[in-house]
Amino acid sequence: MPDAVSLLRVPELSDTAQYAYLATVAPGSRLVFTAGACPLDSTGGVVAPGDPVGQARQVMANLVTALAAADARLTDVVKTTVYVASSRQADLVSVWRVVRDAFGDHDPPSTLLGVTVLGYPDQLVEVEAVAAVPARQ
Repeated sequence: MPDAVSLLRVPELSDTAQYAYLATVAPGSRLVFTAGACPLDSTGGVVAPGDPVGQARQVMANLVTALAAADARLTDVVKTTVYVASSRQADLVSVWRVVRDAFGDHDPPSTLLGVTVLGYPDQLVEVEAVAAVPARQ
């Protein structure tokens, strides 16, 4: 069965972005929408307070776990939105590196945002994703 996700580059747009500009989903695919993955451990505590990179690692691990519950993987992701509670561009870039590394060669379209605050005390990072997988038979 062909992949449910196709990533598209746009030669007329800058190639400095570390992601595809577009993604399409094959007809008949099942869409998976995640809640924002947060830097929480199994007891609900925020990990790595004050450390956006440490939190990004936990967020990506939690995203992998959430996707697996829907029989999806990071390579099935169509788009992400990455939230970083910081006004420092360096923090956004360091979190982005962790997210990009987790995806490897799969580079879905993404939006990276600096925000004022996130939902949990000491939370600095959150990532939400949309994935597509072949429909269940």
